[in-house]
Amino acid sequence: MNAPENRIGMPYLWTRRKLIGTMALALSAPGAFAEQLLLTPKQTEGPFYPDHLPLDTDNDLLVVNDGLTSAVGEITHLSGRLLDAKGDPIRNAVVEIWQVDGHGVYLHSGSDDGGKRDRNFQGFGRFLTGATGEYYFRTVKPVAYPGRTPHIHFAVKMKGCEKWTTQCYVKGDPKNDKDGVLRGIGDIKVRESVIVDFAAIKESKIGELAAKFDIVMGFTPADIAH
Repeated sequence: MNAPENRIGMPYLWTRRKLIGTMALALSAPGAFAEQLLLTPKQTEGPFYPDHLPLDTDNDLLVVNDGLTSAVGEITHLSGRLLDAKGDPIRNAVVEIWQVDGHGVYLHSGSDDGGKRDRNFQGFGRFLTGATGEYYFRTVKPVAYPGRTPHIHFAVKMKGCEKWTTQCYVKGDPKNDKDGVLRGIGDIKVRESVIVDFAAIKESKIGELAAKFDIVMGFTPADIAH
């Protein structure tokens, strides 16, 4: 049986009910929004947004189309919420990610070492946010390549707005301190907000990781409407 699809044709890897339930527990904790929300900094898209999008653009980057071979790398469940400046969820927004594969190669014709690209890694994915602003991707933990610390690119697309881009980084990676793009975020707290813990899932028998990255936009849906 094929997996159900969301409103722009993307199969669900987790059921939305399960994902929303998990997030609801976290958000119900005392003080979930006690601290003032930090706006996620906008960062460069970079030169390697795919110049030819893959036929498969769903939220599972580990398997291309109906392939049977999984991509090389540490399996990572990447999730989070898209929020406005007041902490309210933004629904019906398209969240895109793109990153290098386990060999440090992008899904882009200009990426270095293109001949080494992992053909089983999708390299790009999309997800349409639901009522709680949640998104979810199954991907691999990013690796470094010459000149950059490990990172994942994000783009947010909403009706009536220009594409907005940022990046998230791996907590504890020694290359973070020398990465020019990351260091370009002058405010330390804001910089730390895009550095994410890729934590081991204790229940996983195959060494899977989980990473959570909430994106806080500097406006509300009402601003867009007007």
